[in-house]
Amino acid sequence: MILDETPLFEPRLLEELDWSQNMVSFCPTISPVCPGEGLILRPLCTADFNRGFYQVLCQLTKVGDVTQEQFIKKFDHMKKTGDYFVTVVEDLNLGQIVATATLIVEHKFIHGCAKRGRIEEVVVSDECRGKQLGKLLLSVLTLLSKKLDCYKVTLECKPKNIPFYEKFGYSASDEAYMQSRFCD
Repeated sequence: MILDETPLFEPRLLEELDWSQNMVSFCPTISPVCPGEGLILRPLCTADFNRGFYQVLCQLTKVGDVTQEQFIKKFDHMKKTGDYFVTVVEDLNLGQIVATATLIVEHKFIHGCAKRGRIEEVVVSDECRGKQLGKLLLSVLTLLSKKLDCYKVTLECKPKNIPFYEKFGYSASDEAYMQSRFCD
């Protein structure tokens, strides 16, 4: 199995977002096509396995010991379904992934067989916090879910982060988030 630059999803989806519909301001100004000096926002590719993708995810949660083979197998599965939009920010000077977030599209029988977006695993590396990258990723994936005709997009967050997400048009739901964990 070989690592390469094949994107998880069509990069054009990010390039063609209607940025005028973005709900938050950036100071200094950044966008999906100009995320900052020396940075690029793009879909995940398998070569990111060696660019620190897992080191960034480790700053969010436990990731386990994932082999290159496991990573490629999961990547191929996600690519085949067409419902996973793992987006990364790469620092081109370092050749390292410095931020990532995921949009998953769920297919429903409700709402006329509609689609629902779910944003997960938003994380910016410690060294790059304060550069608005989390804000950029959330804006991008929110707009992408709209572009993909999702009837809604949701995310889970800690209560202390609610004011941050409200800036993007998110509001607390009457539904309670519950879980049944089978491992840590």
